[in-house]
Amino acid sequence: MQSIYQILNLILDVVWFVMIAHIIMSWLINFQVLNLHQPMVYQIWQGLNKLLEPIYSRIRQFLPATGGLDLAPLVAFIGIIVLRIILRNNAAFFYSF
Repeated sequence: MQSIYQILNLILDVVWFVMIAHIIMSWLINFQVLNLHQPMVYQIWQGLNKLLEPIYSRIRQFLPATGGLDLAPLVAFIGIIVLRIILRNNAAFFYSF
């Protein structure tokens, strides 16, 4: 059971990293530090969008329309933090077997 805890923790860590990379990259694109006309930047951006859009689209269904402000990454980020807290607080369950 300890391995299940470690696998779940690893998955949450990877999702955390991908979301951080996506958020930072979106800022750099919006401030025109990165240019989507560069093939490498475009491919990374598309890959991150393909990974995260299924999560964000489900969250956007429940959020009210806020114009140009997308709160889906913030809600997903808070969700990851909540899952990490729940997992950490219940770690004894995984180590008891």
